[in-house]
Amino acid sequence: MKHVEIFTDGACRGNPGPGGYGCILKFNGKTREINGGEPETTNNIMEMTAAIVALKQLKEPCKVTLTTDSQYLVKGITEWLPGWIRKDWKTASRQPVKNKTLWEELHRLNQKHRVTWLWTRGHAGHPENERCDALANRAIDQLFS
Repeated sequence: MKHVEIFTDGACRGNPGPGGYGCILKFNGKTREINGGEPETTNNIMEMTAAIVALKQLKEPCKVTLTTDSQYLVKGITEWLPGWIRKDWKTASRQPVKNKTLWEELHRLNQKHRVTWLWTRGHAGHPENERCDALANRAIDQLFS
C-alpha cells in the first residue's frame, strides 16, 4: 500500500468571510500543492475542505499521514464522529452536527484510506503547515484580484 503524506490548512478573513485552503501531498519524492477559496465560508469549512480535496486526489486506497493545525478536524474525525453517527448526526447536546455533509464525505474518504490524523500547532514554524497557510491565504487574495 502506497504511503502518502498530506498537510492541510484552512484560513478565513472574518468567520464567516472569504476563506481559502491549502494542501500539500508528498509521495515517492514528489510534492504537489493545491489551493482554492470561497467568497463566503467559515474557517472550519475550509479546514475540512482542505482535507477532502487532498484525500480526493488519491486514485487508490493508500496509507495516509494527514497533518493539520485544526483540532476541530482531528477530534471530529477521530473522537466525535462515532458518537454523531450513533446519535443520528446529533451532538451530545442533541443539536444537529454542523457541516454534516462535509463530515459524511470525510468519513467516506477516511474509510477508503488508512489515515493517521496528526495535529500540529499552527503558526509554530512547522514548514509544511506554514506553506499550507500561505497557500490558503493566497487563495483568499486571488478571490479579489
